[in-house]
Amino acid sequence: MLRDFDLAEEAVQEAFAEALRTWPSRGVPENPGAWITTTARNRAIDRLRREARLRDRVETLGRLQELESLGGDETDVSGIPDDRLRLIFTCCHPALDLEARVALTLRTLGGLSTAEIARAFLVAEPTMGKRLVRAKAKIRDAGIPYRVPPPSLLPERLPGVLAVLYLVFNEGYAASSGPALVRDDLCAEAIRLARILAGLMPDEPEVLGLLALLLLAESRRPARVGRNGELVLLPDQDRSRWDRSLIAEGQTLVRACLRRNRPGPYQIQAAINAVHADAGTAAETDWPQIVALYDQLLAVAPTPVVALNRAVAVAEIEGPAVALSLVEGLKLPGYHLFHSTRADLLRRLGRTAEAAQAYDAALALTENAAERAFLEQRRAEVAGTGR
Repeated sequence: MLRDFDLAEEAVQEAFAEALRTWPSRGVPENPGAWITTTARNRAIDRLRREARLRDRVETLGRLQELESLGGDETDVSGIPDDRLRLIFTCCHPALDLEARVALTLRTLGGLSTAEIARAFLVAEPTMGKRLVRAKAKIRDAGIPYRVPPPSLLPERLPGVLAVLYLVFNEGYAASSGPALVRDDLCAEAIRLARILAGLMPDEPEVLGLLALLLLAESRRPARVGRNGELVLLPDQDRSRWDRSLIAEGQTLVRACLRRNRPGPYQIQAAINAVHADAGTAAETDWPQIVALYDQLLAVAPTPVVALNRAVAVAEIEGPAVALSLVEGLKLPGYHLFHSTRADLLRRLGRTAEAAQAYDAALALTENAAERAFLEQRRAEVAGTGR
């Protein structure tokens, strides 16, 4: 309604404050959501009227008053059967570049902080903060209309929506900060929305690929954490704890994607996870197939993070020396997994002094307690070798 994120956020905060003040004595309204929306809209109108530059806001004020006379209801023509998913599609507006729309959606609807979003995009928190401010300003200054899109416009917004769900799940699967390795709430919500999206757009292979990827990753989650909350790496996991029903569902989706022969990044990542799921033990992993899939992934998503993950797979075939030569050529100075991967390869080569330095670099970029404990243990092990 407002087409101004800052004003909208402030108005909603004021509405919630009013609810906290009045509901305990008056009771909760029959429709709390409508009460909050109406109150927030009225607060916004009051604020606009008070502004000295009212003449610059006449159009917006007229729009608000029009909505007020209509009760603020706009017909949903999207066919999206979930409020949050509908809002995510609305927020992923193509007038913003992909990174900006994804970041803004994560901040507004995804439950992620600016610091967590910055970590997902491998940039500094102040940099991401400035990008979010610029995105909000563009929406306000350009008068970008934030309306629920009709079905015909959903495909153009799909890449942003998929990226939002993917990054929400990633933050849940490996929390960037806090005491616990995993945030169950984020993982569950990302999968829930991915399931709804797959039902809404069943002919989009990347939608099915994303759902398959999330399910296959989720299947390993119980085995990723030890009894005391410690991180357990994939080769050391108790595979009897993997959720076989999720694996079966994910692999079925991967096969469906393969039949369509329209590969994309999420489908290829899902296929990589399916190969891991096929292995009864770590030693039985088909590493050549995984490297081949990473080659395909690099062709469609040539990022240094993909190259780093490919190098990890190469190490299992050609050894840590070859993998290290691949890693050294990557520019990921702010990515803790780059430094921890490099540290592990150096450790395996017996270059323990260099490994300790690399572990220090990873620790300097890690705020999650479980990851820090793992890295500190590994660093102590290489430091104890005296080389």
